[in-house]
Amino acid sequence: MIIAGVIALCIVLAILAFIAPRLSRHPQRGASAAFGAGARGGSKAPGKLGKWFSKPFRTSQKAVNRSAEGGRRGRGKLPL
Repeated sequence: MIIAGVIALCIVLAILAFIAPRLSRHPQRGASAAFGAGARGGSKAPGKLGKWFSKPFRTSQKAVNRSAEGGRRGRGKLPL
């Protein structure tokens, strides 16, 4: 369920970044901040558990940022 949510968020941000690149920055930062807070919270666990708990949040944050940047990059390649 959570994986589907992250995938849906990536798709929405990529489409928004392609349609309106400037307007996509704020939702991207909001999603990145939410995943960053989860990663910081997960990293407070002791030892290796902290690394393991924060990893899903870090990879989700990377995926969201990468999809939004890809949408903006695709828009930049248009001949318009």
